[in-house]
Amino acid sequence: MNGSSSFTARFLSAPEYVYALHEPSDHAAVLVRNRIRQQTTQRILPAETIASAPFQSWLHQQNESGADIFIGMNPVREGSRSRTKEQIREVRHTYLDLDEEAGASLQAIRTSGDVPPPNFILDTSPGKHQVVWRVEGLDANQTETLLRALASQYGGDPAATDVSRLLRLPGFTNRKYNETFVVRVHHETEAIYHGQDFRVREDSLESLRHLGDSQQSARKLSAGHRSQSEADWAYAKRALARGDHPDQIIQRVADFRADDKADPTYYARLTVIKAQLSSMSRDSDGPAQRVPGESASHSAVEVAPPNTISTTRRQR
Repeated sequence: MNGSSSFTARFLSAPEYVYALHEPSDHAAVLVRNRIRQQTTQRILPAETIASAPFQSWLHQQNESGADIFIGMNPVREGSRSRTKEQIREVRHTYLDLDEEAGASLQAIRTSGDVPPPNFILDTSPGKHQVVWRVEGLDANQTETLLRALASQYGGDPAATDVSRLLRLPGFTNRKYNETFVVRVHHETEAIYHGQDFRVREDSLESLRHLGDSQQSARKLSAGHRSQSEADWAYAKRALARGDHPDQIIQRVADFRADDKADPTYYARLTVIKAQLSSMSRDSDGPAQRVPGESASHSAVEVAPPNTISTTRRQR
Protein backbone atom coordinates (compact mmCIF):
# COMPACT_ATOMS: atom_id res chain seq x y z
CA MET A 1 0.00 0.00 0.00
CA ASN A 2 1.05 3.61 -0.38
CA GLY A 3 -0.27 7.03 0.57
CA SER A 4 0.66 10.63 1.27
CA SER A 5 2.10 11.55 4.68
CA SER A 6 0.55 15.03 4.39
CA PHE A 7 -3.01 13.76 3.93
CA THR A 8 -5.72 15.11 6.26
CA ALA A 9 -8.99 13.19 6.62
CA ARG A 10 -12.10 15.24 5.86
CA PHE A 11 -15.60 15.21 4.42
CA LEU A 12 -15.85 15.70 0.64
CA SER A 13 -18.36 17.47 -1.57
CA ALA A 14 -19.86 15.63 -4.53
CA PRO A 15 -17.39 17.10 -7.08
CA GLU A 16 -14.46 16.38 -4.76
CA TYR A 17 -15.62 12.79 -4.39
CA VAL A 18 -15.94 12.37 -8.16
CA TYR A 19 -12.32 13.48 -8.58
CA ALA A 20 -11.20 11.29 -5.67
CA LEU A 21 -12.67 8.27 -7.45
CA HIS A 22 -11.77 9.10 -11.04
CA GLU A 23 -9.29 10.99 -13.18
CA PRO A 24 -10.85 13.97 -15.00
CA SER A 25 -10.76 12.17 -18.37
CA ASP A 26 -12.14 8.89 -17.02
CA HIS A 27 -15.60 7.97 -18.22
CA ALA A 28 -17.94 6.96 -15.41
CA ALA A 29 -21.61 6.10 -15.07
CA VAL A 30 -24.09 8.28 -13.22
CA LEU A 31 -27.53 6.91 -12.54
CA VAL A 32 -30.61 8.89 -11.53
CA ARG A 33 -33.49 6.75 -10.23
CA ASN A 34 -36.90 8.16 -9.36
CA ARG A 35 -38.87 5.36 -7.72
CA ILE A 36 -42.09 7.35 -7.55
CA ARG A 37 -42.08 8.02 -11.30
CA GLN A 38 -40.52 4.62 -12.02
CA GLN A 39 -37.96 6.40 -14.18
CA THR A 40 -34.26 5.65 -14.43
CA THR A 41 -31.71 7.68 -16.38
CA GLN A 42 -28.09 6.69 -16.90
CA ARG A 43 -25.38 8.90 -18.34
CA ILE A 44 -21.81 7.82 -19.10
CA LEU A 45 -19.66 10.93 -19.11
CA PRO A 46 -16.13 12.16 -18.37
CA ALA A 47 -15.56 12.69 -14.67
CA GLU A 48 -14.83 16.38 -15.28
CA THR A 49 -18.31 16.75 -16.80
CA ILE A 50 -19.94 14.93 -13.88
CA ALA A 51 -18.13 17.21 -11.42
CA SER A 52 -18.98 20.38 -13.34
CA ALA A 53 -21.35 22.97 -11.89
CA PRO A 54 -24.01 22.63 -14.65
CA PHE A 55 -24.22 18.85 -14.30
CA GLN A 56 -24.23 19.02 -10.51
CA SER A 57 -27.06 21.55 -10.72
CA TRP A 58 -29.04 19.17 -12.93
CA LEU A 59 -28.44 16.32 -10.46
CA HIS A 60 -29.69 18.47 -7.58
CA GLN A 61 -32.84 19.30 -9.56
CA GLN A 62 -33.45 15.59 -10.10
CA ASN A 63 -32.78 14.86 -6.43
CA GLU A 64 -35.23 17.57 -5.33
CA SER A 65 -37.82 15.96 -7.60
CA GLY A 66 -37.48 12.69 -5.69
CA ALA A 67 -34.63 10.89 -7.47
CA ASP A 68 -31.70 9.05 -5.90
CA ILE A 69 -28.22 9.73 -7.32
CA PHE A 70 -25.54 7.06 -7.86
CA ILE A 71 -22.05 6.97 -9.41
CA GLY A 72 -20.03 4.08 -10.83
CA MET A 73 -17.09 2.93 -8.74
CA ASN A 74 -14.92 1.90 -11.68
CA PRO A 75 -14.33 3.70 -14.98
CA VAL A 76 -15.82 2.34 -18.20
CA ARG A 77 -14.31 2.24 -21.65
CA GLU A 78 -14.62 5.43 -23.66
CA GLY A 79 -17.52 5.18 -26.07
CA SER A 80 -19.40 2.66 -23.95
CA ARG A 81 -23.17 2.96 -23.83
CA SER A 82 -23.52 0.61 -20.86
CA ARG A 83 -21.59 -0.35 -17.75
CA THR A 84 -21.51 -4.13 -18.01
CA LYS A 85 -18.61 -6.07 -16.58
CA GLU A 86 -17.07 -6.26 -20.05
CA GLN A 87 -17.18 -2.47 -20.40
CA ILE A 88 -15.24 -1.78 -17.20
CA ARG A 89 -11.89 -0.36 -18.29
CA GLU A 90 -10.01 -0.77 -15.04
CA VAL A 91 -10.72 -1.86 -11.48
CA ARG A 92 -10.04 1.05 -9.11
CA HIS A 93 -12.20 0.24 -6.09
CA THR A 94 -13.61 -2.51 -3.92
CA TYR A 95 -16.53 -1.80 -1.61
CA LEU A 96 -19.18 -2.95 0.82
CA ASP A 97 -22.81 -1.89 1.17
CA LEU A 98 -23.68 -2.25 4.86
CA ASP A 99 -27.35 -2.22 5.86
CA GLU A 100 -28.05 -4.70 8.65
CA GLU A 101 -25.97 -4.18 11.81
CA ALA A 102 -23.91 -1.70 9.80
CA GLY A 103 -22.32 -0.10 12.85
CA ALA A 104 -21.02 -3.41 14.16
CA SER A 105 -19.77 -4.35 10.68
CA LEU A 106 -17.94 -1.04 10.31
CA GLN A 107 -16.33 -1.51 13.72
CA ALA A 108 -15.19 -5.00 12.71
CA ILE A 109 -13.68 -3.60 9.51
CA ARG A 110 -11.74 -1.02 11.52
CA THR A 111 -10.48 -3.43 14.19
CA SER A 112 -10.23 -6.95 12.73
CA GLY A 113 -6.85 -6.46 11.04
CA ASP A 114 -8.08 -8.59 8.13
CA VAL A 115 -8.65 -5.61 5.83
CA PRO A 116 -6.81 -2.29 5.48
CA PRO A 117 -8.32 1.04 6.57
CA PRO A 118 -11.02 2.13 4.09
CA ASN A 119 -10.38 5.11 1.85
CA PHE A 120 -13.97 6.33 2.04
CA ILE A 121 -16.84 5.84 4.48
CA LEU A 122 -20.25 6.94 3.23
CA ASP A 123 -23.14 7.54 5.62
CA THR A 124 -26.07 6.68 3.35
CA SER A 125 -28.91 6.80 5.90
CA PRO A 126 -29.16 6.62 9.70
CA GLY A 127 -27.06 3.65 10.80
CA LYS A 128 -26.19 2.50 7.26
CA HIS A 129 -22.88 2.85 5.44
CA GLN A 130 -20.97 2.16 2.25
CA VAL A 131 -17.26 1.42 2.52
CA VAL A 132 -14.78 1.93 -0.33
CA TRP A 133 -11.12 0.93 -0.78
CA ARG A 134 -8.85 2.18 -3.57
CA VAL A 135 -7.06 -0.78 -5.22
CA GLU A 136 -4.82 -1.64 -8.13
CA GLY A 137 -3.52 -4.82 -9.74
CA LEU A 138 -6.83 -6.73 -9.65
CA ASP A 139 -8.75 -7.92 -12.68
CA ALA A 140 -12.54 -8.08 -12.80
CA ASN A 141 -12.86 -11.74 -11.78
CA GLN A 142 -10.41 -11.42 -8.90
CA THR A 143 -12.21 -8.29 -7.72
CA GLU A 144 -15.63 -9.92 -7.73
CA THR A 145 -14.26 -12.88 -5.77
CA LEU A 146 -12.89 -10.44 -3.22
CA LEU A 147 -16.17 -8.51 -3.12
CA ARG A 148 -18.12 -11.69 -2.38
CA ALA A 149 -15.68 -12.63 0.37
CA LEU A 150 -15.87 -9.17 1.95
CA ALA A 151 -19.68 -9.21 1.86
CA SER A 152 -19.74 -12.65 3.45
CA GLN A 153 -17.25 -11.79 6.19
CA TYR A 154 -18.65 -8.39 7.15
CA GLY A 155 -22.36 -8.78 6.46
CA GLY A 156 -22.46 -6.65 3.30
CA ASP A 157 -25.19 -6.75 0.68
CA PRO A 158 -24.45 -9.83 -1.49
CA ALA A 159 -25.99 -8.06 -4.48
CA ALA A 160 -23.30 -5.35 -4.36
CA THR A 161 -20.48 -7.63 -5.48
CA ASP A 162 -19.99 -6.74 -9.16
CA VAL A 163 -17.28 -4.54 -10.65
CA SER A 164 -19.88 -2.42 -12.45
CA ARG A 165 -21.47 -1.39 -9.15
CA LEU A 166 -22.97 2.04 -8.54
CA LEU A 167 -22.91 3.51 -5.04
CA ARG A 168 -24.45 6.68 -3.74
CA LEU A 169 -23.07 10.10 -4.58
CA PRO A 170 -22.64 12.27 -1.45
CA GLY A 171 -24.32 15.63 -1.08
CA PHE A 172 -27.70 14.32 -2.23
CA THR A 173 -30.73 13.27 -0.21
CA ASN A 174 -31.44 9.55 0.09
CA ARG A 175 -34.99 9.24 -1.27
CA LYS A 176 -35.42 5.54 -0.51
CA TYR A 177 -36.80 6.22 2.97
CA ASN A 178 -39.34 8.64 4.40
CA GLU A 179 -36.78 10.21 6.73
CA THR A 180 -34.76 12.93 5.04
CA PHE A 181 -31.04 12.14 5.07
CA VAL A 182 -28.27 13.77 3.04
CA VAL A 183 -25.58 11.28 2.09
CA ARG A 184 -22.07 12.27 3.17
CA VAL A 185 -18.61 10.80 2.64
CA HIS A 186 -15.51 10.94 4.83
CA HIS A 187 -12.18 10.59 3.02
CA GLU A 188 -9.96 8.70 5.47
CA THR A 189 -6.78 7.81 3.54
CA GLU A 190 -5.12 8.17 0.13
CA ALA A 191 -3.53 4.72 0.35
CA ILE A 192 -3.80 2.35 -2.62
CA TYR A 193 -4.17 -1.32 -1.77
CA HIS A 194 -3.45 -4.67 -3.42
CA GLY A 195 -4.99 -8.12 -3.20
CA GLN A 196 -2.60 -9.32 -0.50
CA ASP A 197 -3.73 -6.48 1.80
CA PHE A 198 -7.12 -8.19 2.22
CA ARG A 199 -6.87 -11.24 4.48
CA VAL A 200 -10.46 -12.39 4.09
CA ARG A 201 -11.43 -15.84 5.25
CA GLU A 202 -13.71 -17.07 2.46
CA ASP A 203 -13.79 -17.72 -1.27
CA SER A 204 -10.24 -17.36 -2.69
CA LEU A 205 -8.26 -16.50 0.45
CA GLU A 206 -4.88 -17.82 -0.60
CA SER A 207 -5.19 -16.50 -4.14
CA LEU A 208 -6.08 -13.05 -2.88
CA ARG A 209 -3.25 -13.01 -0.35
CA HIS A 210 -0.67 -13.63 -3.05
CA LEU A 211 -2.04 -11.74 -6.04
CA GLY A 212 1.07 -9.55 -5.96
CA ASP A 213 3.32 -12.57 -6.54
CA SER A 214 1.26 -14.84 -8.76
CA GLN A 215 -1.01 -14.86 -11.78
CA GLN A 216 -3.11 -17.62 -10.23
CA SER A 217 -6.80 -17.11 -10.97
CA ALA A 218 -9.24 -16.56 -8.15
CA ARG A 219 -10.90 -19.76 -7.00
CA LYS A 220 -14.50 -20.33 -7.98
CA LEU A 221 -17.34 -20.06 -5.51
CA SER A 222 -18.21 -23.15 -3.53
CA ALA A 223 -20.76 -25.53 -5.00
CA GLY A 224 -23.30 -24.45 -2.42
CA HIS A 225 -23.24 -20.79 -3.45
CA ARG A 226 -26.58 -19.32 -4.52
CA SER A 227 -26.81 -16.13 -6.53
CA GLN A 228 -29.11 -13.31 -5.50
CA SER A 229 -31.31 -14.01 -8.54
CA GLU A 230 -31.71 -17.60 -7.40
CA ALA A 231 -32.57 -16.37 -3.92
CA ASP A 232 -35.19 -14.01 -5.37
CA TRP A 233 -36.72 -16.88 -7.38
CA ALA A 234 -36.80 -19.12 -4.31
CA TYR A 235 -38.45 -16.35 -2.29
CA ALA A 236 -41.10 -15.84 -5.00
CA LYS A 237 -41.88 -19.57 -5.00
CA ARG A 238 -42.27 -19.62 -1.22
CA ALA A 239 -44.47 -16.52 -1.27
CA LEU A 240 -46.69 -17.96 -3.99
CA ALA A 241 -46.96 -21.24 -2.10
CA ARG A 242 -48.23 -19.49 1.02
CA GLY A 243 -50.82 -17.58 -1.01
CA ASP A 244 -49.29 -14.10 -1.29
CA HIS A 245 -50.70 -12.06 -4.15
CA PRO A 246 -48.32 -11.77 -7.14
CA ASP A 247 -48.65 -7.95 -7.05
CA GLN A 248 -47.23 -7.91 -3.54
CA ILE A 249 -44.40 -10.30 -4.39
CA ILE A 250 -43.44 -8.26 -7.45
CA GLN A 251 -43.35 -5.07 -5.38
CA ARG A 252 -41.21 -6.65 -2.65
CA VAL A 253 -38.67 -8.08 -5.10
CA ALA A 254 -38.57 -4.83 -7.10
CA ASP A 255 -37.98 -2.77 -3.95
CA PHE A 256 -35.23 -5.13 -2.79
CA ARG A 257 -33.41 -5.04 -6.16
CA ALA A 258 -34.07 -1.36 -6.91
CA ASP A 259 -30.43 -0.37 -6.57
CA ASP A 260 -28.92 -3.00 -8.85
CA LYS A 261 -31.39 -3.77 -11.65
CA ALA A 262 -31.94 -1.73 -14.81
CA ASP A 263 -35.70 -2.22 -14.59
CA PRO A 264 -36.48 -3.73 -11.18
CA THR A 265 -40.22 -4.06 -11.87
CA TYR A 266 -39.60 -5.97 -15.10
CA TYR A 267 -37.04 -8.17 -13.33
CA ALA A 268 -39.44 -8.83 -10.44
CA ARG A 269 -42.34 -9.65 -12.77
CA LEU A 270 -40.18 -12.09 -14.74
CA THR A 271 -38.96 -13.69 -11.50
CA VAL A 272 -42.54 -14.26 -10.35
CA ILE A 273 -43.53 -15.70 -13.74
CA LYS A 274 -40.65 -18.16 -13.58
CA ALA A 275 -41.67 -19.10 -10.05
CA GLN A 276 -45.25 -19.66 -11.22
CA LEU A 277 -44.15 -21.82 -14.12
CA SER A 278 -41.95 -23.85 -11.79
CA SER A 279 -44.87 -24.35 -9.44
CA MET A 280 -47.11 -25.40 -12.33
CA SER A 281 -44.60 -28.02 -13.47
CA ARG A 282 -44.47 -29.50 -9.98
CA ASP A 283 -48.16 -29.26 -9.12
CA SER A 284 -50.78 -30.07 -11.73
CA ASP A 285 -53.69 -29.92 -9.28
CA GLY A 286 -54.59 -26.34 -10.10
CA PRO A 287 -53.55 -23.29 -12.11
CA ALA A 288 -50.89 -20.92 -10.90
CA GLN A 289 -51.86 -17.39 -9.91
CA ARG A 290 -51.81 -14.95 -12.77
CA VAL A 291 -49.26 -12.18 -12.83
CA PRO A 292 -51.00 -8.79 -13.10
CA GLY A 293 -51.15 -7.56 -16.67
CA GLU A 294 -50.97 -10.97 -18.34
CA SER A 295 -53.80 -12.54 -20.29
CA ALA A 296 -55.55 -15.74 -19.26
CA SER A 297 -53.97 -17.53 -22.21
CA HIS A 298 -50.53 -19.07 -22.60
CA SER A 299 -49.16 -15.57 -23.17
CA ALA A 300 -48.28 -15.47 -19.47
CA VAL A 301 -44.70 -16.20 -20.46
CA GLU A 302 -44.56 -13.41 -23.03
CA VAL A 303 -43.01 -10.59 -21.07
CA ALA A 304 -42.20 -7.38 -22.87
CA PRO A 305 -38.47 -6.66 -22.76
CA PRO A 306 -37.26 -3.58 -20.89
CA ASN A 307 -37.13 -0.39 -22.88
CA THR A 308 -34.08 0.13 -25.05
CA ILE A 309 -32.55 3.52 -24.58
CA SER A 310 -30.40 6.18 -26.08
CA THR A 311 -29.67 8.96 -23.63
CA THR A 312 -32.47 8.50 -21.10
CA ARG A 313 -33.46 4.93 -20.42
CA ARG A 314 -34.02 2.23 -17.85
CA GLN A 315 -30.47 1.18 -17.23
CA ARG A 316 -28.78 -0.83 -14.56
